[in-house]
Amino acid sequence: MKKIGVLTSGGDAPGMNAAIRAVVRKGIYHDIEVYGIYNGFQGLMDGKIEKMELGTVGDMIQRGGTMLYSARCEEFKTDAGQNQGIEQLKKFGIEGLIVIGGDGSFQGASKLTAKGYPCIGVPGTIDNDIPGTDFTIGFDTALNTIIESVDKIRDTATSHERTYVIEVMGRDAGDLALWAGLANGAESVIIPERDEPFDSVVERLKRGHNRGKKHSIIMLAEGVGSGIDYGKRIEEETSLETRVTVLGHIQRGGRPTGFDRVLASRLAGKAVDLLRKGEAGKMVGIQNNELVHHDIVDILNKPHELDMKLYQLMSELSI
Repeated sequence: MKKIGVLTSGGDAPGMNAAIRAVVRKGIYHDIEVYGIYNGFQGLMDGKIEKMELGTVGDMIQRGGTMLYSARCEEFKTDAGQNQGIEQLKKFGIEGLIVIGGDGSFQGASKLTAKGYPCIGVPGTIDNDIPGTDFTIGFDTALNTIIESVDKIRDTATSHERTYVIEVMGRDAGDLALWAGLANGAESVIIPERDEPFDSVVERLKRGHNRGKKHSIIMLAEGVGSGIDYGKRIEEETSLETRVTVLGHIQRGGRPTGFDRVLASRLAGKAVDLLRKGEAGKMVGIQNNELVHHDIVDILNKPHELDMKLYQLMSELSI
């Protein structure tokens, strides 16, 4: 291949810029022209495409968000939208495309590949909900943002002897809540993958209060429901003063951690190599610290699986 494109799609994730940088520089190293596509699949349809140089991605590896911007595009789910995107790629002579994003982004990549246009997917989402990879770009940074926030909340929780419910992101996956709960020493972690009886949560809080515990932290994944509603139930049932913090989009921002920068660079470099080898319709990932790749169609048909051993450990440590 002599010309490839790169775009980011769906929710932004810290480390996406590091991935874009790696695609551009790896491509140029192998004498490949790299074109940046702005505003995701919507920008692809609109022809918002520019050739990228080494300097284009300079001073970007440490920045959160995505320099190519991102947008959701319902029209690209149609044949007409996909064909329009392919016409734009042909107009610029782009022979292959690297798509950085989550499962929605991979749906688009799969559709293009099915129409004979080679795409490689790079998993970028703070939710860590993509099968076939141990970690997705942005998860580690978001996790550390949560940990730092909860550390601060714990200070005031101790001062006022309160129970705090912390609602975190993750869509329908509980990875962020589970990892943050373990790292922050939460009393309970409420996640979609495990039906934690409300009575058990209440009993754990009362048991801690009775032995003199001054505060408690409950991590709740947004896929379970409203943290505000859950906090009200806790206070009504236990009579313990309860506060709720919804961390929201602060979890998506900030400088990517070293782990995410390295992960993004490795995954994006692998994606370029796959296109150079003529591969199409693949997703790159990391498993047991080794780079791997899978058919995107297979990944889209697999459910996300939480590490239940980690959940069991959290339960044992929160007695």
